[in-house]
Amino acid sequence: MRVLIVDDEPAMLLAMERLLSKVEHVELVGGFQTASEALEFVRVTDVDLAFLDIKIAADNGLELARSLRSICTDLDIVFVTSHSDYAFEAFDVYPLDYMVKPISRNRLAQTISRAASKRNASLHAENVALPANRLIIRGLGCFEVSSEQADTLKWISKKSMELFAYLLVHQGKSVTKARILEDIFPEMPLKNAEIYLNTAVYQLRKVLSLHGFKEIVISAQEQYRVQLDHIDVDFIQFEQAVTELPEINIANEAMAIELEKHYAGELLEDKSFEWVNLERERLSIVYDSFAKRLASWLLDQKRYREAAHIARRIVSRNEFEEESTMLLLNIYGAMGDRQSLHHYYEDYAQSLFQELGLQPSPAIQQLYEQYE
Repeated sequence: MRVLIVDDEPAMLLAMERLLSKVEHVELVGGFQTASEALEFVRVTDVDLAFLDIKIAADNGLELARSLRSICTDLDIVFVTSHSDYAFEAFDVYPLDYMVKPISRNRLAQTISRAASKRNASLHAENVALPANRLIIRGLGCFEVSSEQADTLKWISKKSMELFAYLLVHQGKSVTKARILEDIFPEMPLKNAEIYLNTAVYQLRKVLSLHGFKEIVISAQEQYRVQLDHIDVDFIQFEQAVTELPEINIANEAMAIELEKHYAGELLEDKSFEWVNLERERLSIVYDSFAKRLASWLLDQKRYREAAHIARRIVSRNEFEEESTMLLLNIYGAMGDRQSLHHYYEDYAQSLFQELGLQPSPAIQQLYEQYE
């Protein structure tokens, strides 16, 4: 639960922070001494529960509560004050609770428990009312997000889209706030980067909420992750399926052939995010290794045309990789297609010399001459 505190007394802010730090499943997202700071924060940050002093220096805590509710309609309000005379007036705002200072740890825990129960009941009601829905992610060859019951997501900003892609690439694992700032907002002053991150998270949750997925972006203890229970991510599913096919045989050949077709391109191919390069290369190696195994198995089964189709695709991704080159030469040689063998070898040798100033290796020359 994401919690906000507003109190003009620094000592009270500190006391509440210490108390809340000892309550499980609570993330303190902000502590402010003025209403204007709190309102600016809530406009760009998701908050579940706000603890407000009724009398905040020159500000009116009751008016602040109404303003906060106008921004975030499902925000729970708890008034924390030493002014018990305001209790009756405060309930005009329909607060979750009214607490008079000083506050004990047990009293605070009870209020947090009430807020959590109320929120869980609300979420349960939403889940019952709505039919099952799943978020569909295409990250191979592009980046597209849609849901089974609605159209493609329309991003509020490029950074909120990039943040979602970033969290998906981490496959449900938590990523520290510091690392996100370094990867997505490089060379930006820390203060500005933190504001941009908060804004991106808020925008992301707002877009996802339109499809019923606001709660899948989880933040706690300065870490962020995406919950994958109701999401189908093509690049995650691809790698999992490859792992489950350590050996290709007659029983799983159809599955393996279909799986190879699902690799529609490089990870986030149409995006120039620097942070994705290592993961893109790693997944590319996973595909190449699997595709070579499949093409080699098809070659052994004398299914030459299918083998050649996959081998050509592998070669097109890295035209000078020797193992792939020899695989395609073997396939052309085994099927007796001397014309394709000759044309491919000549094109390979010419490109190798023009771009790298090299001749084909002795192994490749020997293999070519064997079939020629």
